[in-house]
Amino acid sequence: MERLNSKLYLQNCYIMKENERLRKKAQLLNQENQALLSELQQKLSKSTSSKAKANAAAGNTLPDLNLSSSSTPNANGSTN
Repeated sequence: MERLNSKLYLQNCYIMKENERLRKKAQLLNQENQALLSELQQKLSKSTSSKAKANAAAGNTLPDLNLSSSSTPNANGSTN
């Protein structure tokens, strides 16, 4: 019985050690993933900004329909 207990104890220690190793690896992978995601978001932001500038230079801008130049009353009686 004591021999079985010792064997199970050693297996448990090994499992806990392996679990800690895997947890650290998961943390490193998560950090790498976050860094790559941030880099991708920056590249997409620059790409979107570059396209907007190119469209503006080419005269391909669309007017913002949410902005009106006339002051018309809205539902509560105030003006834009």
